[in-house]
Amino acid sequence: MKKLILATTALVALGFMPAQAVFAQDNTLVVGTDVDAGTLDPRLTRDTTASRTADLIYAGLVHITPSLEAVPDLAESWENPDPQTFIFKLRPNLTFSDGSPLTADDVAFTYTTLTNPDFNAPARALYSPITAVEAIDPLTVKFTLNAPYAPLLSYLDVGIVPKKLVEGGTDIALHPVGAGPMKLVSWNRGSEIVLEANDAYWRGAPTMDNVTIRIIGDNSARSQAFEAGDLDVIQSPLAPQDIERLAADDRFGHVIMAGLGVNYINFNTKDPLLADPKMRQAFSMLIDQETIVNDIYQGVDQVAHSIILPSSWAYSDTIKQPTLNTEGAVALFNELGWTDSNGDGILDKDGADLAVTLATHSEDANRVQTIEFMQAMFEAAGVKATAQITDWPSFSTNYVQQSKHQIALLGWLNIVDPDRLMFAQLTTGGSTNWGGYSNPEVDALLQEGRSTLDQAGRAAAYQKAATILAQDLPYYIISAQGYQMFYAKDLPVEVQATPRGNLRGLIGFTD
Repeated sequence: MKKLILATTALVALGFMPAQAVFAQDNTLVVGTDVDAGTLDPRLTRDTTASRTADLIYAGLVHITPSLEAVPDLAESWENPDPQTFIFKLRPNLTFSDGSPLTADDVAFTYTTLTNPDFNAPARALYSPITAVEAIDPLTVKFTLNAPYAPLLSYLDVGIVPKKLVEGGTDIALHPVGAGPMKLVSWNRGSEIVLEANDAYWRGAPTMDNVTIRIIGDNSARSQAFEAGDLDVIQSPLAPQDIERLAADDRFGHVIMAGLGVNYINFNTKDPLLADPKMRQAFSMLIDQETIVNDIYQGVDQVAHSIILPSSWAYSDTIKQPTLNTEGAVALFNELGWTDSNGDGILDKDGADLAVTLATHSEDANRVQTIEFMQAMFEAAGVKATAQITDWPSFSTNYVQQSKHQIALLGWLNIVDPDRLMFAQLTTGGSTNWGGYSNPEVDALLQEGRSTLDQAGRAAAYQKAATILAQDLPYYIISAQGYQMFYAKDLPVEVQATPRGNLRGLIGFTD
């Protein structure tokens, strides 16, 4: 541990206290992250920092283990008397961090608001099969579904919020009160989030007394801060050169594994230029995945071939999206009427040049370099390409989520089930369908994938959908992400990493 209390340090320097006693005085974990949380209301999280912080402040009915198994958290047990009913029994004597009781009413309130279209929760589509959540008694909650829903348990780790406080006007986005292992002390926007142990958590207080989540946007600067001892833990996203250097340094512990995320291109299918799937195919054929993954990301990620992660039980290596083929792309543009009529090297049609904007956010140097490389590849094929690089809040909230983009480079994380990457994002009118894609056949297959309880049947539905998506290309999946975490070896806990990047395995709770 690197954080010292000045008064204690002075005592050590004067010889009045042994040096090894310093760390026991200040049992703080400092974690470096790339972006600030957008909200600390667990129902509204959109970014990794928000979801990972909320996972410490709040607790859900279940907890998702590193092996992606749903295990009891606030719920001590559950039963599934029929395919459309789940009944959860809460642990007795649960309380929020302010001492108020947590009951079935709070659970029902959390999910009723989460599924209310007017609340506009980003993940609402994950819970759309839920038709009712009822508090049967203070310790019993009943979920009623409109159809069997295979991935439900994987999504029930959302934090339970206090009904009375929220209805009383407390803004839990800024002043969160949960029943998780930590509670908020302070939040200096753009700088750090400070948490302290919640003694009222049902598992007891964590080993770590405090957690500070420090925002350092630049990946290499974050790695340097870790090496300097200013941080105890850093994790993806990290610059490839930093990963290689840190992994070879025996001063640090590290975990490198397959992740649960993708880097992908989001095509705005509502944009007139990109409405035709053949145009999206042509642009996709200008994306050099091998160079991006092996040179820019230096092999940290894995070249993707479809929208289904290679680690998923639904994966099939027979599904193939387009690969690099510059000549084929130009030929397809020509077929669609885009030719170099002026002999100036720029494709044009009806007097207008073929021009497109490529966008990403400034905090991730690898994504910036990828967009700049794509810009050069596009221009070499006769496309006028503009790179638009802005900060994460502007890029995500004010640009992509408003469907103002043409071609945007993004990532999805926490893909615990194929449904998590496909349903809300690619069904007609989905809550995170920022590219406006619509295909009734895909809609039906994705609905089948979530309502079929047999895993083989689910896999077949997702593979059929992925085959169509590899041609329609609302998304072009560049890579399946790897996950990396580096940590100080003197942490007073048994470190347990999860490909989701959540932090409970760093504060004293292992699964």
